[in-house]
Amino acid sequence: MTAEPQAYAYGPDLIPTASQSDEGIWRWRRLLPLDGAGVYPLQIGGTPLVASPGLRKHLGVPGLLLKDETRTPTGSNKDRATALCLVDAARRGATSIACASSGNVACSLALGAAAMGLRAFIFVSAHSVSPAKVAFVRSFGATVFLVDGPYERAYRLCDEACARFGWYNRNTASNPLALQAKKTVAFEVWEQLGRRMPDVVYLPVGDGVTLAAFVHGCEELIRCGVADRLPRVVGVQASGAAPLVEAFAAGRSAWTAVQTRTFADGIDVGDPYFGRRALDAVARTGGSWLAVTDDDLRAAIATLARTGGVLAEPAGVAALAGVTADRATLGADGLTVVALVSGTGLKDQRWLPSDGGREVRIAPSLDAVAGVLSAS
Repeated sequence: MTAEPQAYAYGPDLIPTASQSDEGIWRWRRLLPLDGAGVYPLQIGGTPLVASPGLRKHLGVPGLLLKDETRTPTGSNKDRATALCLVDAARRGATSIACASSGNVACSLALGAAAMGLRAFIFVSAHSVSPAKVAFVRSFGATVFLVDGPYERAYRLCDEACARFGWYNRNTASNPLALQAKKTVAFEVWEQLGRRMPDVVYLPVGDGVTLAAFVHGCEELIRCGVADRLPRVVGVQASGAAPLVEAFAAGRSAWTAVQTRTFADGIDVGDPYFGRRALDAVARTGGSWLAVTDDDLRAAIATLARTGGVLAEPAGVAALAGVTADRATLGADGLTVVALVSGTGLKDQRWLPSDGGREVRIAPSLDAVAGVLSAS
């Protein structure tokens, strides 16, 4: 059993004042179903909105800002939903919690459950999960089920196991608290921009919850009377896992499940559980969808590392790859463009850009150093 989102009497009094010193997502406690301050032991939320001069110049997008979710306990935006779900699990007296994951939810839940003293059971696709992320999860004592099948099969099996064994279900599309926690990204972006909305926001899409939650958060700010418009939202999928992009291009509100082929495990979803809500959310903002190739994602990883100083995984740079694809239309003066960097590249270093910089073996002398510099 999980908590249902509470109903609010929306108004500006729900918005924290600048003088309040609470940090992280609990700063927004009056717009959350549960307050985890003093309960959840890890720092969650409050990630920076980064203006990188090098990246802006490289892309020709002077108003580009990165919402950097790599600055969390496990380097992923999944930590927000995990925190709220674990607070609810503890409130209900649960001793075990489970999720299905393509990688980052698994890492987030394993660490969070360990911090809260709960047993964690993780279901992943044996066909696509990162071995490095499995090792990360196991380091926190979680049990990992390697399911013979795609992510969607692991998800269904996890739901069934929770029902049978009485585990708390943290699955993103099964637990309404996941969306409630992730909406805090929109709150933070609005506040970090001086309490105003950006013009355009690019978001990565796998299951679709991150995008739907962001738009939901923007709509709550409007209901509270502190914002008067939605930003235009662009959903970005990997071209090898792009059922929502295809549905949008065909003008359909439904999609056909696809057999996925992408190295971006965090968005490797062929039949998104939150797809309808994501499509509807983009439509409400007057936004659009686009697909980026694995080569686009590799290039974005290198670009972000070398011109922005942020190391991200393939799914984590999907939004930036979308900005890169659209950059010819995003260079207007005064246009504020936000791209979510959803996950770090540190947990799985297979995709680090290896063709940059250089290694030079030298004798231990300054003359050797000078010789290398003069040859450059």
